[in-house]
Amino acid sequence: MIARIIQMSRFIILLAVIGSLAASLTLLVYGTVQTFYTIFDVIAAWSVSSKGLKLLVISFIEAVDVFLLGIVFYIIALGLYELFIDDTIPLPDWLVIHNLDDLKHKLVGVLVVVIGVLFLGHAISWDGRRDLLGFGAACGMVIAALTWCLSLKGKKEKDKG
Repeated sequence: MIARIIQMSRFIILLAVIGSLAASLTLLVYGTVQTFYTIFDVIAAWSVSSKGLKLLVISFIEAVDVFLLGIVFYIIALGLYELFIDDTIPLPDWLVIHNLDDLKHKLVGVLVVVIGVLFLGHAISWDGRRDLLGFGAACGMVIAALTWCLSLKGKKEKDKG
Protein backbone atom coordinates (compact mmCIF):
# COMPACT_ATOMS: atom_id res chain seq x y z
CA MET A 1 0.00 0.00 0.00
CA ILE A 2 2.69 2.52 1.01
CA ALA A 3 4.85 1.47 -1.96
CA ARG A 4 1.91 2.21 -4.29
CA ILE A 5 1.36 5.65 -2.69
CA ILE A 6 5.04 6.48 -3.05
CA GLN A 7 5.05 5.26 -6.64
CA MET A 8 2.03 7.42 -7.48
CA SER A 9 3.49 10.45 -5.69
CA ARG A 10 5.81 11.03 -8.65
CA PHE A 11 2.81 12.47 -10.48
CA ILE A 12 3.02 15.49 -8.15
CA ILE A 13 5.81 16.58 -10.50
CA LEU A 14 3.10 17.20 -13.10
CA LEU A 15 2.43 20.45 -11.23
CA ALA A 16 5.98 21.58 -11.97
CA VAL A 17 5.69 20.35 -15.56
CA ILE A 18 2.45 22.26 -16.14
CA GLY A 19 3.80 25.37 -14.42
CA SER A 20 7.00 25.27 -16.49
CA LEU A 21 5.04 24.77 -19.70
CA ALA A 22 2.77 27.69 -18.82
CA ALA A 23 5.80 29.88 -18.09
CA SER A 24 7.39 28.80 -21.37
CA LEU A 25 4.26 29.50 -23.39
CA THR A 26 3.82 32.88 -21.71
CA LEU A 27 7.40 33.92 -22.43
CA LEU A 28 7.28 32.72 -26.04
CA VAL A 29 4.01 34.53 -26.72
CA TYR A 30 5.30 37.66 -24.99
CA GLY A 31 8.50 37.59 -27.05
CA THR A 32 6.49 37.16 -30.25
CA VAL A 33 4.18 40.06 -29.39
CA GLN A 34 7.18 42.21 -28.43
CA THR A 35 8.82 41.42 -31.78
CA PHE A 36 5.75 42.36 -33.78
CA TYR A 37 5.22 45.56 -31.78
CA THR A 38 8.80 46.49 -32.56
CA ILE A 39 8.26 45.83 -36.26
CA PHE A 40 5.05 47.87 -36.28
CA ASP A 41 6.77 50.73 -34.43
CA VAL A 42 9.54 50.77 -37.03
CA ILE A 43 7.04 50.83 -39.87
CA ALA A 44 4.96 53.53 -38.16
CA ALA A 45 8.01 55.74 -37.51
CA TRP A 46 9.15 55.33 -41.10
CA SER A 47 12.52 56.88 -40.46
CA VAL A 48 16.00 55.51 -40.73
CA SER A 49 18.80 56.60 -38.42
CA SER A 50 21.73 55.09 -36.58
CA LYS A 51 20.00 55.80 -33.26
CA GLY A 52 16.83 54.10 -34.52
CA LEU A 53 18.86 51.12 -35.70
CA LYS A 54 20.52 50.82 -32.31
CA LEU A 55 17.12 50.84 -30.56
CA LEU A 56 15.81 48.29 -33.07
CA VAL A 57 18.72 45.93 -32.47
CA ILE A 58 18.38 46.29 -28.69
CA SER A 59 14.68 45.50 -28.90
CA PHE A 60 15.29 42.39 -31.00
CA ILE A 61 18.07 41.21 -28.66
CA GLU A 62 15.68 41.61 -25.73
CA ALA A 63 13.10 39.54 -27.64
CA VAL A 64 15.69 36.81 -28.27
CA ASP A 65 16.49 36.85 -24.56
CA VAL A 66 12.80 36.31 -23.77
CA PHE A 67 12.65 33.44 -26.31
CA LEU A 68 15.71 31.81 -24.76
CA LEU A 69 14.19 32.03 -21.29
CA GLY A 70 11.03 30.44 -22.70
CA ILE A 71 13.19 27.63 -24.06
CA VAL A 72 14.78 27.15 -20.63
CA PHE A 73 11.35 26.63 -19.06
CA TYR A 74 10.36 24.30 -21.91
CA ILE A 75 13.47 22.17 -21.40
CA ILE A 76 12.75 22.06 -17.66
CA ALA A 77 9.19 20.88 -18.34
CA LEU A 78 10.31 18.20 -20.79
CA GLY A 79 13.14 17.07 -18.55
CA LEU A 80 10.97 16.73 -15.47
CA TYR A 81 8.33 14.89 -17.48
CA GLU A 82 10.94 12.49 -18.87
CA LEU A 83 12.53 11.90 -15.49
CA PHE A 84 9.41 11.39 -13.39
CA ILE A 85 6.48 10.50 -15.65
CA ASP A 86 7.36 8.95 -19.02
CA ASP A 87 10.77 8.59 -20.62
CA THR A 88 9.42 7.03 -23.83
CA ILE A 89 8.10 10.21 -25.45
CA PRO A 90 9.65 10.72 -28.90
CA LEU A 91 12.20 13.54 -28.77
CA PRO A 92 15.29 14.43 -30.77
CA ASP A 93 18.46 12.84 -29.39
CA TRP A 94 19.83 16.18 -28.17
CA LEU A 95 16.75 16.64 -25.97
CA VAL A 96 16.62 13.18 -24.39
CA ILE A 97 17.21 13.37 -20.64
CA HIS A 98 18.05 10.26 -18.61
CA ASN A 99 18.99 11.80 -15.26
CA LEU A 100 19.21 15.10 -13.39
CA ASP A 101 22.78 15.63 -14.62
CA ASP A 102 21.53 15.53 -18.24
CA LEU A 103 18.90 18.14 -17.38
CA LYS A 104 21.44 20.36 -15.63
CA HIS A 105 23.83 20.04 -18.58
CA LYS A 106 21.18 21.15 -21.08
CA LEU A 107 20.04 24.01 -18.86
CA VAL A 108 23.55 25.30 -18.28
CA GLY A 109 24.14 25.33 -22.04
CA VAL A 110 21.09 27.50 -22.60
CA LEU A 111 21.86 29.71 -19.60
CA VAL A 112 25.33 30.45 -20.97
CA VAL A 113 23.71 31.64 -24.20
CA VAL A 114 21.14 33.71 -22.25
CA ILE A 115 23.92 35.41 -20.27
CA GLY A 116 25.84 36.07 -23.48
CA VAL A 117 22.79 37.62 -25.13
CA LEU A 118 22.14 39.69 -22.00
CA PHE A 119 25.67 41.04 -22.10
CA LEU A 120 25.37 41.76 -25.83
CA GLY A 121 22.25 43.81 -25.16
CA HIS A 122 24.06 45.80 -22.48
CA ALA A 123 27.08 46.31 -24.71
CA ILE A 124 24.99 47.62 -27.60
CA SER A 125 23.00 49.95 -25.37
CA TRP A 126 26.08 51.10 -23.44
CA ASP A 127 25.99 54.85 -22.93
CA GLY A 128 29.54 55.20 -21.63
CA ARG A 129 28.42 55.91 -18.07
CA ARG A 130 27.55 52.48 -16.71
CA ASP A 131 30.26 50.01 -15.71
CA LEU A 132 30.25 47.69 -18.71
CA LEU A 133 33.56 46.09 -17.75
CA GLY A 134 32.27 45.09 -14.31
CA PHE A 135 29.06 43.71 -15.77
CA GLY A 136 30.99 41.81 -18.44
CA ALA A 137 33.38 40.40 -15.85
CA ALA A 138 30.45 39.27 -13.71
CA CYS A 139 28.84 37.58 -16.73
CA GLY A 140 32.15 35.96 -17.60
CA MET A 141 32.63 34.65 -14.07
CA VAL A 142 29.15 33.14 -14.02
CA ILE A 143 29.74 31.50 -17.41
CA ALA A 144 33.15 30.23 -16.24
CA ALA A 145 31.64 28.80 -13.04
CA LEU A 146 28.85 27.06 -14.96
CA THR A 147 31.33 25.66 -17.48
CA TRP A 148 33.61 24.47 -14.69
CA CYS A 149 30.71 22.66 -13.02
CA LEU A 150 29.92 20.92 -16.30
CA SER A 151 33.56 19.95 -16.78
CA LEU A 152 33.58 18.29 -13.34
CA LYS A 153 30.80 15.98 -14.46
CA GLY A 154 32.74 15.10 -17.59
CA LYS A 155 35.88 14.46 -15.56
CA LYS A 156 34.00 12.18 -13.14
CA GLU A 157 32.59 10.16 -16.05
CA LYS A 158 36.07 9.91 -17.64
CA ASP A 159 37.57 8.71 -14.34
CA LYS A 160 34.87 6.01 -14.01
CA GLY A 161 35.48 4.73 -17.58
